Amino acid sequence: MSKNTGYERFMVPSIHDIPGVQAKAAFLNVNSSSVFREQDIEAQPLGDHEYYMPWGMDNAMPYNIMDLIESDETVSTCLMWNSQMCYGSGLQYNTEKATKKVADDVDEWTLENSLPTYFWGVAQDMKHWGFAISVIILSKDRKRISRLIRKEACYCRFSRANEKTGIIEKVYYGPWREAVLDIDKVETIPLLNELNPWGDLQARLKDPKNKDAKFAIVTRMPTSDHTYYPIPYWAALFRSGWYDIKRLIGLAKKSKIQNSSPIRYLVEISDKYFERLFRQEGITDPKKRQERIVAVKQEILDFLSGAENSGKTWFANFYVSPDGKENHEVMITRVDDHKEGGDWESDIQESVNMICFTFQVHSNLVGSVPGKSQMNNSGSDKRELYTIAQALQKPYHDLMFLVHRIIIKFNGWKNVTVEVPFIQLTTLDEGLDAKQVQINKNTGNEDNND
Repeated sequence: MSKNTGYERFMVPSIHDIPGVQAKAAFLNVNSSSVFREQDIEAQPLGDHEYYMPWGMDNAMPYNIMDLIESDETVSTCLMWNSQMCYGSGLQYNTEKATKKVADDVDEWTLENSLPTYFWGVAQDMKHWGFAISVIILSKDRKRISRLIRKEACYCRFSRANEKTGIIEKVYYGPWREAVLDIDKVETIPLLNELNPWGDLQARLKDPKNKDAKFAIVTRMPTSDHTYYPIPYWAALFRSGWYDIKRLIGLAKKSKIQNSSPIRYLVEISDKYFERLFRQEGITDPKKRQERIVAVKQEILDFLSGAENSGKTWFANFYVSPDGKENHEVMITRVDDHKEGGDWESDIQESVNMICFTFQVHSNLVGSVPGKSQMNNSGSDKRELYTIAQALQKPYHDLMFLVHRIIIKFNGWKNVTVEVPFIQLTTLDEGLDAKQVQINKNTGNEDNND
């Protein structure tokens, strides 16, 4: 369902020579925060009688965000680090107090469902998107939960909420990245009530008309304001502009290394500029759109070739937002190429630190701070930072445990609890590199012991 405008791959960061000048110009999309646009989203039809809620204006928000994540090594590393912290020592079903029969049953069930793969995938969804979708599948007699599956969040869409109850009743899992959606490839899964999935499951099974044996459970990180898809806390990284700053520094370094030509101008072009241009000129063919983009870039480069000594003026459209701010569709900014040191080292450190701060990842733990003379924390400090990082995962674990508490209770596994052991780094005098500490024993699992 994503709208392919035909020019996305031409608007990635690019560097071009300015004719007649020993300098270059860098082209960037204006404002990476535009990927989080959610205004005026309306339900879209899915078949004849069902409606789903798009994720973003063009239903491609997660894929656009993934493109930005994969384009920056610091952002991708921080997200991977956070998912690894959330994984900890891995999800475990503790059967120490259970009977041998129950313990054997649990052991066989965990082998059949590959808990490590499931749990790490859910941890990545929670850290990337702030929610995760788990699917439980009942046995043929519907008296036992036999399978647990993770549905990748970026391929899930929620149904339109029931107008009377306000409850989201279904999850749609399908290839939303395709330009033309094949409805036959979309899987419809009943969604248990987010506020009371256990009670909803019991009510559905008691209903003689309900024959469903597959149910989705959403694990959602509470946020101060969201409708269907939560905006992750690290969205501030794109909205503040630090992501774009770091990307520009990378372009400048690359230009200098390749041919020693400095980037003298930064040209920022909004997607809206080309959308409006294509409409005005009636260009619909993807190849002609690409050619028109190349022509626009060349016009700007020709302008820049004499901008310093000819007194030329560039006219660009802009509009004034309701809060009184000017929003330019094309902006040309002169870059200070006489920077002290000429290597942008301090700017790289500042931008990396801001990214790591946004993700709550200390730079010394992931080794992402460049530079020769950086402060390096002691071993004790790093152990404390690692301990703090793991302790901060408890709210996520509490939310993620609910699915497993339902499984344990439904399957009648007495005296079985779910936990993620804490990995504690030790000092050399203990003779160990690390040890596990169980900190999740009192997380509401007691209801399985009655």
